[in-house]
Amino acid sequence: MSEPTARRRGRPPRAESGDTRDRILDAAREEFSERGYEKTSVRGIAKAAGVDSALVHHYFGTKEQVFEAAVAVAFAPALAAPDAIAEGPLDSVGERLTRFVLGLWENPATRTPLLAIVRSAVNNDTAAAVFRRLISAQLLRRIAGRLDVPDAELRVELAAAQLVGTAMLRYVIKVEPLASADLERIVARLAPVVQGHLTGG
Repeated sequence: MSEPTARRRGRPPRAESGDTRDRILDAAREEFSERGYEKTSVRGIAKAAGVDSALVHHYFGTKEQVFEAAVAVAFAPALAAPDAIAEGPLDSVGERLTRFVLGLWENPATRTPLLAIVRSAVNNDTAAAVFRRLISAQLLRRIAGRLDVPDAELRVELAAAQLVGTAMLRYVIKVEPLASADLERIVARLAPVVQGHLTGG
């Protein structure tokens, strides 16, 4: 009877590959969210995922690549968002964008990777570059392309700055009374400001 074939280190059977990759990404999102980019290591991610660090490198490469893959899930809804946001009457695009962005923060499934992005990007140039690449390519430029107004990219970036600032105070720093204010009340006050950035004179 022949001995079972030894498994090569860092290369699981294909049947396990998907589950292992997802487990690493889940662990990475938690680590980046709690520790930020600087204090997170590939070794720490591997330990949290219950795998060897070589396996993390096998699937994703560098820490920067792990970070980008881990936070990309937060932008998955954004892939379809620009069309949905820009469609419909232009005079209500501000409310649609406001509801979309705050909705990402309200949803527990996307809040964790968003926290990982924000906490890491604030303190690390590499993480900030990943953030800019994701948000510019996947969200801002696509929305700007749908707006038939002058300086569309600048307008969308100003609107995004308004929304990101609100999200920082409400969900990250948790400044009161904003942190516990009713979402509809926030949307009612914020959407006209965002609308002004997007379509105002």
